[in-house]
Amino acid sequence: MEIISGKNILVVGATGGIGHQAARMLKESGGNVMITGRDAAKLSEVQQDLHLADDRVFQVDVSQEDQVQSMADSVHQQVEKLDILIIASGVGIIKPLEQLSMEDFQQTVNANLLGPFLLMKAFLPSMKEAKKGLILNIPGVLGKVPMAGASLYAATKYGLNGMVKSLREELRRTEIRISNLYLGGVDTPFWDNIDMKVARNKFIVEKEAARAVWFMCQQPSSGVLSEMVIQPFNHQAI
Repeated sequence: MEIISGKNILVVGATGGIGHQAARMLKESGGNVMITGRDAAKLSEVQQDLHLADDRVFQVDVSQEDQVQSMADSVHQQVEKLDILIIASGVGIIKPLEQLSMEDFQQTVNANLLGPFLLMKAFLPSMKEAKKGLILNIPGVLGKVPMAGASLYAATKYGLNGMVKSLREELRRTEIRISNLYLGGVDTPFWDNIDMKVARNKFIVEKEAARAVWFMCQQPSSGVLSEMVIQPFNHQAI
């Protein structure tokens, strides 16, 4: 836990189940936690739960470059550099290809691919200047394996996987660590609006998924945990 203590950490998508739980664990471990989310009401609930000051909370649509850059500027005014960037935001639209609309396509690409691109672009310069930092993305197992009905969702996660791995090559001369967490089914509100028969009682528990984020943030700078895969016991795809 001493590795997290005093670190400047931004949790993007903290209004989601995994992001919220991870932010709580990191704060309890002494991290200087900041959070973002799209929904103002939910963001306020998380802020109150974590007892965060107003200047540690940002309502941001990560697909809007001006909002992301404004947030990054505000963060850098408060702290010299961001030590850990956790990108836990995203949307899931799971349905057959012929049922997908252009709106579905754009919304998914904006949240799952454009958002991480803009976030990493905004925070990398200060990390490069310091030559250290950690960026943690959560592509999920659909960034590695296909699933029926997930053609659009998987496309964005495969794209994120490729972008992150290519970025890792660009950063070889620094101590900036790039990590991916591939989660299988997690019992979160993500599934509330998805019309698919799933056994959520056999999914990964939300808190345990968040614990994986917490664990990956603890790794010493002498090494990098490039990726971790956690799946429900009865549904191992990798």
